[in-house]
Formats: sequence, C-alpha cells, structure tokens
Amino acid sequence: MLAQGKNDFGWIESHRHDPLFQTALGLHQTPSEATLRQRMDQIARHDDTLSVLGKENVRFLQQLDSRITSTSLSNGEERIPIDADHSPFDNGDTNKEGVSRTYNGVDGYNPGFAYMGQEGYVIHAELRIGKDHVQKGTPAFLHKALTSAQQVTDTPLLLRLDAGNDASANRKVCDQLGVDYIIKRNLRQETPEAWLAIAEQQGTATEPREGKKVYTGKIQMRNSQGDPTWQAYQVVERTMTRDGQMLLVPEVTCDSYWVSMDLPVDDTIELYHQHGTCEQFHSELKTDMDLERFPSGKFATNHMILTLGCFVYNLLRNIGQEALKGDDMPVKKKVFRRRLKTVIDQMVMFAGKFVQHARQLYLKISKHNPWHHCFQRLYQQFLW
Repeated sequence: MLAQGKNDFGWIESHRHDPLFQTALGLHQTPSEATLRQRMDQIARHDDTLSVLGKENVRFLQQLDSRITSTSLSNGEERIPIDADHSPFDNGDTNKEGVSRTYNGVDGYNPGFAYMGQEGYVIHAELRIGKDHVQKGTPAFLHKALTSAQQVTDTPLLLRLDAGNDASANRKVCDQLGVDYIIKRNLRQETPEAWLAIAEQQGTATEPREGKKVYTGKIQMRNSQGDPTWQAYQVVERTMTRDGQMLLVPEVTCDSYWVSMDLPVDDTIELYHQHGTCEQFHSELKTDMDLERFPSGKFATNHMILTLGCFVYNLLRNIGQEALKGDDMPVKKKVFRRRLKTVIDQMVMFAGKFVQHARQLYLKISKHNPWHHCFQRLYQQFLW
C-alpha cells in the first residue's frame, strides 16, 4: 500500500477480496483494518524491529544493479554525497503521540533523513517529536547513517549539512569515521561587516556587475585530531541594486562553511548548493508517497511506518532508475531521475487483468498501453 501512496490503515479494506494482492504477498487471508492496526502496533513494540529494517535497507542498497552516483571534485577524486536534513511533517489537529510545535510553525513531527548519492536513496531516517531542535541527537544519527553508507560503498563519503547542524560534535563524528564534510557555519555573534574586513584583506575580489563585489577565500585551521581543516567564505557587498538603484548603506551578506578538504572556494560553494536537492526528496516522500500524515496515534508505530516508507521509497527510486536504462519509455525527455509520482502512476498502478488458466496465474496487460514494453522489461528483471 505504501508503494501505491496509501499509508492509511483503512486502505486495506479495498484489498480484502483482491486475489492479486493476496497472491503477490503470499497471504492466505487479507487482514481487516482493525487487525492490521493491531498487528502493526505489536510489531512496533519489539526493540529489534527498526534494527532489522535498517539492516534490510542496507542489504538492498548493497545489491543494486546500478551504481550509486558519486560527485566529482575538481582534483579528480570521487565522493558519494550524504545529505542529512530535517523536514517537518504536518500532523496538526490530531492527538498523536509526539506531535508538537515544529520550527516552521505547524504541529507535527520533525523527522531526520540522510540521503545517499545523487539519486537520493535514503540510508537512514528517524522520527522525532516536533519541538526537538534539529541538533538534538544528531551525532548519533550521523554515526548510524555514515556507518551504514560505508557498508554500502567503498567510495569515500562527503557529508553535507546546513547551518542548523553547525556543531563540533558533528565534525568530530566525521573525523572519527574518516568522512569528509561541508557544513554551513552558523555565524552566531559574528557580523557580516567583520567578515567583510577579513575578506578585503585576505580574500579574492570579483565584480560580476556594477555595484556588487564578491569576496571569496578560506582560512586554514586544525580539527580535534590535529588534521587540517578550512573555513571557506563568500562575502557579497552591494552598493547598487540589480535595477540600478543606489543604496544609502551598503548591503553586506556572508556565507561561511566548514570544509575538511582543500578545495577551491567556488567548488565548495557549488557542492553545498547541490545539498538543496534533498528538498525534492522530502517532497517526494511527503506528497508523492503521501507519507506526511501518519495513520497511527502511537509514536513507535509511526516511526516504524516512516522506516518502512523510506525502504519503499528506495524500491521505487530503484525502479525509476532502472527504467531510465532502456529506450522503451514513451517519455523521451532526458532526465537523471524519474520522479516517484511517475513511477507509481506508470509502473505500480499499471492497468492489467489477473486471470487463472490451466492451474497457472497470468497477468494480462494491453499491448496498446504505451508503457507496455518498459513494464514488461522491469517485471522480468525484478522477478528473476
């Protein structure tokens, strides 16, 4: 049901007398809504449930036919990006356990996600109550995510975090595991004007247009283990708006980053900007899979459903990536990733007829369906 974008227990009633549903899952009898809710609550209470699901997720990613896409650095090295971020899930107007005010002003949960590769496979996810700060429990979360990612690939990793997770404890976890990182700094008490003074003395200045100066540079430091690390910065001073309006007081903005690698500043900024792609992954989980509003009132059950949903998300993502390998799709537009909504609509909700003949079960599909060849190729690939 999660693969169809249906996460409410009530959807099981539409499959109570569906022979395809029972046969595909090996069920002798489809449970009712009440029975399904009760069994999910029982399974969620076991201490090892999330651990088992996490291990199965890692095992699935290890067995992918397609290689997880890395990011190329300017020095020719490759890194698998790990993008960790939080996304508030709106569960307002409910009395669900753990629902409270999130940082964006809605009542709900504040789960954390760690996405792997440019495809955005979920390597680890945790459900958190809404009022928790994004940094609470993050070092342990990152340790689980990074160690799981290291089991999937031998390629070095690159962790990317935004300013909400600017903490020495996070960098220490990366240092211990030998993982490179780019973390946007929280300036806290530092002012953009103070950084402008530093940039004018030490940075490199460019003027992309009249009235706008951009200063870039980096400062070498040492981490907790004595290895070199850098603070990269970009300071922008505007004395004129884009449309030619002069400013009485110059407008100064500053972005600063913790970087574990000796990279050009422009490359560091570009690599961090790619971190914004994880917002698309959040959207696909929340809207395409309709996973935002959880079906249970119990926190443990919703946590398990989130973990199951992320595993299904990886399955759907893999189906979409495998579909791109062939030339039998009716959509000819060249893309790197197939959105999950398209995968659900065209591959999972594929129209067909389930028939039984000569003690054999058949799935009959129309040859006039434009996705016929792509579906048949993927069905045979995943079946065998």
